[in-house]
Amino acid sequence: MKKTDTMSQEELDARHAEKMKKKKAARDKILATKTEEKGLIMVHTGKGKGKSTAAFGMAFRMIGHGHPIAVIQFVKGAWDSGEKRLLEKFPELVTIKAMGEGFTWETQDRNKDIENARAAWDAAKEAILDPEIRFVLLDELNIVLRYDYLPIEEIVAFLKDEKPADTHVVITGRNAKDELIEIADLVTEMTLVKHPFRSGIKAQEGIEY
Repeated sequence: MKKTDTMSQEELDARHAEKMKKKKAARDKILATKTEEKGLIMVHTGKGKGKSTAAFGMAFRMIGHGHPIAVIQFVKGAWDSGEKRLLEKFPELVTIKAMGEGFTWETQDRNKDIENARAAWDAAKEAILDPEIRFVLLDELNIVLRYDYLPIEEIVAFLKDEKPADTHVVITGRNAKDELIEIADLVTEMTLVKHPFRSGIKAQEGIEY
């Protein structure tokens, strides 16, 4: 018989309280050493769903705190998404530019894709350098980098050398380049375990867009 089987509820509660007390003390000690604030470079990549979703969640948090943000969409510009509709309700805090015309297999025009990617990156640099904007979401930048529509060296150099110290930048999309991962402060890889698309379920309003 396990010892816990013979303990009273009061004893279990007391043991739990003591355990949590020690855990809190250890946590507080760790937190006390974290004193620096800086603008982060964040990368959301991987085959799993949720890369842009998580990034937009941070964007909404920033808006909730009254911080101006910018969203540059490198691919999904033609989409009528729920997040775009919601962001447009905060014109005093949000700059949103949908620069892409769809995924590369939809446009089937490499030169046009490169032209759109360059225009989106120019808009991204302008937003990042704007002293009023605290957070910039570069949605699906990883996709255009994967197809070499923009030189990764240019993006890395700008983020390392020209991004203001207190500006947050989050970059989404599959297949993040190693060079981008190297300079990032936070990298999250979404792992695919199951996806309804594989069961014949199409993209649905409010879930995918």
